[in-house]
Amino acid sequence: MGTIASDYEIAAPDAAGMVASLSSLGYSLEAAVADLVDNSISATATEVDIHFTWAGRDSWVAVVDDGRGMAEDQLITAMTVAARGTRTVRDAGDLGRFGVGLKSASFSQARQLTVATATKGEWHVRTWDLDIVEESGQWLLRRGADEESLEIIRLLRGQADHGTVVLWRRLRGFHDHGVDAADEKLQQQFYSDARRVEAHLGMVFARFLVGSARRTMRVLGTPVDPWDPFMGTHPSVQRLPVEHLPLGDQRVRVEAFVLPGPERLSEGARESGAGPGGWLGQQGFYVYRRDRLIVAGDWLGISGMRREERYNLARIAVDVPAETDTDWSVDVRKASVTPPVAVRRHLRRIAAQARTRASDMLRHRGRVTARTHGDPLLYAWTVRRDDGQVSCRINRSHPLVSQLLRSGGDFAPAVRALVRLLEETVPVTALRAVHETDTEDDPVPFGGGAVAPPEAVEVAEQIFNALVSQGRSPAAARERIAAMPPFDQMTGFWKG
Repeated sequence: MGTIASDYEIAAPDAAGMVASLSSLGYSLEAAVADLVDNSISATATEVDIHFTWAGRDSWVAVVDDGRGMAEDQLITAMTVAARGTRTVRDAGDLGRFGVGLKSASFSQARQLTVATATKGEWHVRTWDLDIVEESGQWLLRRGADEESLEIIRLLRGQADHGTVVLWRRLRGFHDHGVDAADEKLQQQFYSDARRVEAHLGMVFARFLVGSARRTMRVLGTPVDPWDPFMGTHPSVQRLPVEHLPLGDQRVRVEAFVLPGPERLSEGARESGAGPGGWLGQQGFYVYRRDRLIVAGDWLGISGMRREERYNLARIAVDVPAETDTDWSVDVRKASVTPPVAVRRHLRRIAAQARTRASDMLRHRGRVTARTHGDPLLYAWTVRRDDGQVSCRINRSHPLVSQLLRSGGDFAPAVRALVRLLEETVPVTALRAVHETDTEDDPVPFGGGAVAPPEAVEVAEQIFNALVSQGRSPAAARERIAAMPPFDQMTGFWKG
């Protein structure tokens, strides 16, 4: 040991510099509050209250839980920056990782952090005041707190004999000179931030807010509602098979979902399904660690995959074992991950399947819209809703139909009668009875192959002849057929 000591020097980090570093890790308010809630859940809390109180420069935020609390030595450890390493053995329900979450999250939002905690009726209090740390250049952790903070804590803890109170004071952005409690715009912003936190917690901790062991969370006294990105109770959601990807001696659970198209959702369901980030912002992977959401909609940097409107319905749940944190490069804020090489190609394959189905779902919707508003020469049927009634009509402007009606001769009245009969007897009731809620059993024209079968070619030839007889050039006729469903999805004489 003596030789080692003589070969090295202690280069302790400057306290003020460390504070500045921890304060600049990029936490948003909602991510910082979520980090505190992690500690509450790890402490087996069943109720967590998040308080926002506006008082101008003296505004404060607090997280209060009824968890098991901490003894005094545990509190000191919890208030020590990076008191435990990433290899420290943790309880199965521990959502922490680096041992800096409480401090870094708090320092990013407030200049003063006070924690009060009790296990069996005896409350212990410690305070970090960043002004004192920076002025002294030392990590001076205060025993207790100032009287105003203690009064707030007494109000929040009530008669509880266990649990934890985390109090933020001198809030960044609200403690500046000139901030007035009478400033209605700032007050509105303060409480708007609180509602944003509420939505974020409902997304991140959704799995903890449901089921028999659910926790209760409240923001400003309002219960936090869980948000399910996968719309699991909707009958039209498509679920791809669950896969368990090997990663070392662990398994990564992956399940892909394709959400219903907008036409199958009520207005409320469409708004809810968009989530905090909107439809475009919420597509992609959802990475969970011990049921806590880490990434909420992202393609994880997988090559060639980016956010596009056509993939809005694709969402994929990935459950990462906490033992593989290092493999996934989970960051301090628990807000980003990098897929390990061993599972990346599998994630890409699963994502490609989900994206294709999502794109097909929206394209199918687009075709329905086109039947109402599109080119009258493309579709054999038109579908409309007028005065609350849906009508299905054979398109008399379609080249094959118009040709038949014109050249029918003595049979023209019978042809018109047959067309009318078909329109008035669309088997809607039978279709409802046999059609599933998703699109997997949709009728597929001519078998759905990529190459047109003979019967499809025969129909296309009749359309081609009709178009040419109506004055189009052969090239224009082929181009028209190539844009006409279902021939637009096949190869034939009209396209290569």
